[in-house]
Amino acid sequence: MTNEFSGGIAGVKIKIMPDSPEANLIEIENKVKEIVKLEGGINNEYSVEPIAFGLKSITAFFQWPEEKPLETIEEKIKSVENIRSTQVIDIRKIA
Repeated sequence: MTNEFSGGIAGVKIKIMPDSPEANLIEIENKVKEIVKLEGGINNEYSVEPIAFGLKSITAFFQWPEEKPLETIEEKIKSVENIRSTQVIDIRKIA
């Protein structure tokens, strides 16, 4: 893996909850990927997980420069249309 960041790299996993079962998860995922890239992260993996009653969550895993505050990207992701909430479920140093 090439270190494209000036400092260390964190691996971040965020659970993204849409506001309804009818929310377009592909559209939400694409918007989140765009935010991660624009804010200086590197997209790695996205998965959809069933919750209950047709509701599904998106789990986003991406690389993030340790010197940048994670709160910035969390707030931008939360502001995406049809997202009810986000939760950081894992963060660790990967390089």
